[in-house]
Amino acid sequence: METKRYFVELSYDGTNYHGWQIQPNAVSVQECLDKALSTYFRQQVASLGCGRTDTGVHATQFFAHIDLVGVSERQLLNATTGVNALLPYSIAVHRIFEVAAAAHARFDATARAYHYYLHFRKNPFKVNRSWLYKGKLNVEQMNKAAELLLGQKDFSCFSKSNTQTFTNNCNISYAKFEQQADGLVFTIKADRFLRNMVRAIMGTLVMVGEGVIEAEHLTDIIASKNRSNAGQSVPACGLFLTSVVYPYVESD
Repeated sequence: METKRYFVELSYDGTNYHGWQIQPNAVSVQECLDKALSTYFRQQVASLGCGRTDTGVHATQFFAHIDLVGVSERQLLNATTGVNALLPYSIAVHRIFEVAAAAHARFDATARAYHYYLHFRKNPFKVNRSWLYKGKLNVEQMNKAAELLLGQKDFSCFSKSNTQTFTNNCNISYAKFEQQADGLVFTIKADRFLRNMVRAIMGTLVMVGEGVIEAEHLTDIIASKNRSNAGQSVPACGLFLTSVVYPYVESD
């Protein structure tokens, strides 16, 4: 029987998971998804995700690809309902669809976007989904610094070491803070992101907002390619992967 490749589009609340990728002695999103897919399709399924999200990070849109043998039209038609019935409420599959045999969830993505949320007053309904920041921030200066991120640059200063990437160059096309009710949301879009990159960028921009460093200093931090020169990583709870773009996948 013929093996075919499929994309799985899903979302998840990462609060109770040790990130996307399967970990020894820790529960991950990938582990839960693979178990549910294997049970429903009655064959061993190993997914490959569009990237790695760290412990506590969320995704409103995430893609993974899987290879399946001998799937019937009826199986595929009912797959979303069937797989969701096997998953915890914190993970939801939105669609499973056939793609070309060479399609790759990670390497074929041409753009990704993240949102980072923070709020200023204690709010029980934002626990694990936004960072409670107890202070004041100069949003105008933070956006001034964020503009310096735009374009193709080496962002080693915002990356974890020993990530086994061929290059630390990324092309950031959008980076901006917007006011929300009792909080801020930071949106950033790029062709690719390095491990821990968004949280490190946020930590550095918060330093600008606090007046610890000048907005213009961000250029020197990037040029240094030294992680120790950038700010600390902000908590994972406020970070959401919100969009992954492929040239051959239409958005619902």
